[in-house]
Amino acid sequence: MDRMSFAPAQPLLLTYEDYCAVPQDGRRYELLEGELCVGPSPTSRHQRVSRNLEFILHAQVSARGLGEVLDAPMDVILDPGTVVQPDLLFVAASRLAIITERGVEGAPDLAVEIVSGRTGTFDRGPKRQLYARYGVAHYWIVDPDGRSLAEYVLQDRNYGLRATYQANSSCTTALFPDLPIDLASVFG
Repeated sequence: MDRMSFAPAQPLLLTYEDYCAVPQDGRRYELLEGELCVGPSPTSRHQRVSRNLEFILHAQVSARGLGEVLDAPMDVILDPGTVVQPDLLFVAASRLAIITERGVEGAPDLAVEIVSGRTGTFDRGPKRQLYARYGVAHYWIVDPDGRSLAEYVLQDRNYGLRATYQANSSCTTALFPDLPIDLASVFG
């Protein structure tokens, strides 16, 4: 009897076009280096924190003509096999051309992830590394449970932690030095 040998199957890597064909079912999808990732919709607490921070950033950015603040769901197409949806993002005025009808095509100047449920480990590890690899200059991790904002700044393709701010304080970030953010207002 002849024996057949089989090579291990290679994972099926998806593209942006495959991602666009995923049915809209209320879940949150991202495409990370060709692999489809799915998660539940954010919690109401997550959404409130996101809204509060977005309103603060939007007021500053629009009043000064600094660029544009956008919120999820907004596809950020980092390459044909990597599409993420940060909770909030900022694109500077000089780079607004990367915002197209498809989404943001390239690295935004700021990506903000708000930790919700099990996303903390992923946001602090693989997703942070992914954003650094694609050149997102500023990355913030907002933790509603810990009532904190961790600010990372890209240095030589890696993030350095600039500061961690607590809810009972006001923070001034490297990206927005003229905007003191009252974290008590962000966390409500």
